[in-house]
Amino acid sequence: MQHRTSRVAAAATAALLGLAVALGSGLGSQAAAADPAALTGIILGVGANESQRIVTWYSSADTAQKVQLAPTASLAGGDFPASAATFAALGGANIATSGGFNRHATITGLQEHTAYSYRVGTEGNWSPTYAFKTQDFEGDYDFLFYGDPQIGSSGDLAKDQAGWADTLDVSLAANPNAELLVSGGDQVETANTETQWNAFLAPDKLRQYPWAATIGNHDVGGKAYEQHLFTPNTDRSAGLYANGQPASNTSGGDYWYIYKDVLFIDLNSNSYATAQGGGGDAAHLAYVTDVINQHGAEAKWKVLVYHHAIYSPADHAKDGDNKVRRVDFPTAFSNLGVDLVLQGHDHSYSRSYLIKNGQKADANEQPGAPDVYPGPGGVLYVTGNSASGSKYYDITTPDNSGTSGAGNGADPLNPSNYWYNSVQNQEHVRSYVKVEVRNDRLVVQNLRSGTCAAPNAAVELRKVAWCNNTAADQPVGSVVDKVTVHPYQGDGQQVQVNVPTGAPGEFGWTIDGYNGLVDLGTAQDRNGDYFQASGHINPIVVSDSRRSLAPWSISASVSDFRDGGKTFSGAYLGWTPKILAPGVGAQASGPVASAWDDQGGGLAVSRGLGWANQGHPKGTAQLGADLDLKIPGTAEKGDYRATLTITALSS
Repeated sequence: MQHRTSRVAAAATAALLGLAVALGSGLGSQAAAADPAALTGIILGVGANESQRIVTWYSSADTAQKVQLAPTASLAGGDFPASAATFAALGGANIATSGGFNRHATITGLQEHTAYSYRVGTEGNWSPTYAFKTQDFEGDYDFLFYGDPQIGSSGDLAKDQAGWADTLDVSLAANPNAELLVSGGDQVETANTETQWNAFLAPDKLRQYPWAATIGNHDVGGKAYEQHLFTPNTDRSAGLYANGQPASNTSGGDYWYIYKDVLFIDLNSNSYATAQGGGGDAAHLAYVTDVINQHGAEAKWKVLVYHHAIYSPADHAKDGDNKVRRVDFPTAFSNLGVDLVLQGHDHSYSRSYLIKNGQKADANEQPGAPDVYPGPGGVLYVTGNSASGSKYYDITTPDNSGTSGAGNGADPLNPSNYWYNSVQNQEHVRSYVKVEVRNDRLVVQNLRSGTCAAPNAAVELRKVAWCNNTAADQPVGSVVDKVTVHPYQGDGQQVQVNVPTGAPGEFGWTIDGYNGLVDLGTAQDRNGDYFQASGHINPIVVSDSRRSLAPWSISASVSDFRDGGKTFSGAYLGWTPKILAPGVGAQASGPVASAWDDQGGGLAVSRGLGWANQGHPKGTAQLGADLDLKIPGTAEKGDYRATLTITALSS
C-alpha cells in the first residue's frame, strides 16, 4: 500500500495496520441399466462455498434421480458402500430442440483433503463414476480462467472440441491442484445447439474440477445454458434478464459464491439497457452492492466475472454497448472495493492499468509493470483470449475519442495501445489465465496452452491470415504476461493513513515503507493448550523539528481477529516495543503481555509504543515492536485478520 505522512499539533491521528494469522489443522464401471433414462451432459459445478459442489446433467426420462457420493477410498471394486451419501435432484423439462429433461443436485458437507467419487441416476441405472478431490478449506489457492471456448464458431466442431480439450489438459497438467475453473462466457456458438454443448462438455476434466459458469452473448439466446449449468445463490429476477422475462426461452440472472478468501460475483452482462426490457446495468450494480454489503466482510478479495469486456483491445473495443458499461460500471466497482474483474467476448488478451472511477488511477503506472499497488479504488480488468482456438479477433487501433470514461484514445505511454490497457496481446494461439490467491497479493498470469500448430481451428482453417508464435521461444506453458497485485489490506480505507504530508517545523510520523500485511504465519500448537505466533509491526518513523519540542507519544490498540463468522479477542496479542533507530528523545514503552499469560486486556486496549518528554532533541526515530500472539487451543481453524490502530498524540 501507499503510505502518507501525518502532521499533528495538539491533536491525535491514527493509522491502520492489517494483521493476519492462520490456524490449521472417471472411476469404476456403469451398472446394468434397469431404467431406460439416458444420462448425459454431466458436469461438476461450483457450489456456494468450498464444502459444496453442484452436479448438473440431462436425462432422457422424467424420473426421480440423485447424486450418490462416497470417499473414493471406501469404494470396493468400483462399488459404492452402503454408507454412501445421496442428494436428491431437481429439474424439469428442457426448453430446447433436444427435448429431454434437466437435473441438478447440490452436494453438501464435503470434508477437506478428501478424494470423492460420485455418480448420477438411480438404483439400477447409474452413470459412470467420476472423481474429484477437495483441498484445504483455508489459505492460498489457484484458480484458472478461460476465455470463450465458443465451440462451433470455426465451423468445424471436432477441431473446436480438440482445442478446448487440449487447453483443459495442458492447463490442468501444469496446475493439477487448481481448485476452480472460471468461465469467461460463450461456452458454445449457438445457444440451443446440443451438438455444440456435447462437444463443450466432452472433456472429463469438467467432471473432475468445478466449473464456474458465465453467460455469454452466444449462450443467452436459449435455456440450454441454464439447463446445463446450474449455479449457486442465483438471482433470477426479471431485471437481470435482457428481456425482463425469466420464463422466456432465454438465460439470465446473476449469482455469487465465496470460495475460501474470495467473494466471486458473476453477472449476466447481456442485460445492460432498460430499453431491452430488463433492469439494465443499474440492476447489476444494485445486485453487486447488495452482495458486497452483505458478504464482503466474509472474504479478503472481491472478484467480478462477466462476459462483455469493457477494457479490451480488439473488435469489440469500440462497441456501443461496451461503452455504456464502461461508463456505468467502473466508479461503482472502485467504491465497492473490487480487486479484479475477469472478462471475455473480445477473443484477445488484455490487462488493464489500474482503473479508478473510469480513468487510469495513476498516470505514471508503466506499461507491462510486473507489480501494481491499487490503493483504495484501483481495479484490475483482464480480458481472456480464446481457450479453444475456434475464433480470434485482431487488436484494433485507438482513436481520438478520449482517454477516460467511454473513450478509446491512445495510451500516452504506448500509443499503439488503448489508454486503459497496460498489456495487449494477440498471437492467434490458445491461452488461459491463472490467478494465484495469496494472503497478501493476487498473481495474474496469461499462459499459452497452444502454439500455431494443431489443434488450433482458426489457424488450421485459415480463418486468420497469420499466426505469430515461435514454438521454440513461446512454447506451450510459457508466460504471455504476469502481474502481481499488492492491494491495501482490509476493506476500503481501513488501512489508509489519510492525513497530509508533514511540513518543516512540525511533528510528523509515517509507516516506514510499504504498509503491507503483517503476516504472523501459521500459529504453532503448544501441546493443545494454546496456539502461538510471533512477528513484528511495520516500523513507525517519528520526526519532530518544532521549536516548542513539546512531548509526544505513540500508542496502539487492536481489533478482534476475524475470519468470516469466526473470531477471537485481540486481547491475546501482546508486544514488546523497541527503538529501532534512536533520535528525537524517543523512549520505548513497556511490554504488554498476551491475555493468555496474565488474563489482562493485551492490545485490545490502547497501549504505549513510544514517547518523548518536553525539551527532547529535534530529529527522527524509528519505532518498532515484537508481537506475541497466544490463542486458546479452542480457537477454530482459519485465516484470521485484525486491524492494529496506531495513534499519535502531541501538544
